[in-house]
Amino acid sequence: MQYNHIVIRYGELTLKGRNRKLFTTQLAQNVRQALRSFPAIKVEKKRDRMYIVLNGEDPEPIIEICRNIFGIQNMSLAIKVANEVEDIKEQALKLLIETENVETFKITTKRSNKDFPIGSQEFNHVLGGYLLSNTEGITVDVHQPDLEITVDIRTEATYLTSKKIQGAAGLPVGSSGKSLLLLSGGIDSPVAGYLTMKRGVQLEAIHFHSPPYTSERAKEKVLDLAEKLSFYGHSLKVHIVPFTALQQKIHREIPHGYSMTVMRRMMMRISEAVAKKEGILSLITGESLGQVASQTMESMHAINAVTNYPVIRPLVAMDKEEIISISEQINMYDISIRPYEDCCTVFVPKDPKTKPRLEKVEQFEANIAFEQDIEEILEATETVKIELKEKQEQELDDLL
Repeated sequence: MQYNHIVIRYGELTLKGRNRKLFTTQLAQNVRQALRSFPAIKVEKKRDRMYIVLNGEDPEPIIEICRNIFGIQNMSLAIKVANEVEDIKEQALKLLIETENVETFKITTKRSNKDFPIGSQEFNHVLGGYLLSNTEGITVDVHQPDLEITVDIRTEATYLTSKKIQGAAGLPVGSSGKSLLLLSGGIDSPVAGYLTMKRGVQLEAIHFHSPPYTSERAKEKVLDLAEKLSFYGHSLKVHIVPFTALQQKIHREIPHGYSMTVMRRMMMRISEAVAKKEGILSLITGESLGQVASQTMESMHAINAVTNYPVIRPLVAMDKEEIISISEQINMYDISIRPYEDCCTVFVPKDPKTKPRLEKVEQFEANIAFEQDIEEILEATETVKIELKEKQEQELDDLL
């Protein structure tokens, strides 16, 4: 069947009231960005849906890309025809005949164009009768049809669709501001980034690298995860923080039971400084309550005390199996389990405090000058930009 359009439906965006235009405009921008390697297409944004005019392009790779764009509830391949009864009949018949393995069908008419001369229910009967009289061995089944043809009669034209393809849902990336993801390279933090992007947040990432205790392969693993994340939204920056000297200092000078807490407090302080520099208003972590020693309520309280920034924790109430399931669904699990350690596994104390006291942490830190270390780290931080284009081309090559 020669489809000429893809219809994109907004879902949750239709509930946005007066600021709906901000969300739909961002979605249109994201769709155009993701599909920029298809120069023939045209993206048309309407109030309650969007259309991709194919202009002869193969729809399948376009559909596959659109499935991963947050803000798209579902979509359908469509045939656009004039608001003429005979034209609609002709194209509906062609759609029915050319769809394989169809023995039963159903017609559903939606008539938002009230100037169209035939009402929705009446047109179901008119079109259904025409299809029955021009085919053999095909019947109507209004409950479980092999094919449901939706006839969407709008002001500018009529769109014939036959199947809804599920999208990623959520909000368009970029519509809810920007946040800095603490990206470790494990299973949790990439999932936290993905779930935050689903709420419309654009990401930058920060990674704490501790050579020679962590290898270049550990760094490559993080960049691969960032590349995966970029495919669900925009290109993103990854800030690579040289953390070795500060970790060694913490290991030497902080009582071992509290060294993990202090290390994470330093991560928060550095992350906040990078966020301020980049104009970012919040931080994201992959913490899940009770999963490890640094993720108890007391630990989170002590660690969080160094920043006034909102800390988004999408995984806080999930268990490990739930997190792994999402990681597998978004094709990040195999990267996350590569056997290259991150800095959080360096100098791990045998008995880390699971209920650290904030006043004790602050007392230990007060005796040590960390400010110069943090300044030097910020000066030496490397920024890598992950381009969406590279990932998109790789995915397209896999499809073609």
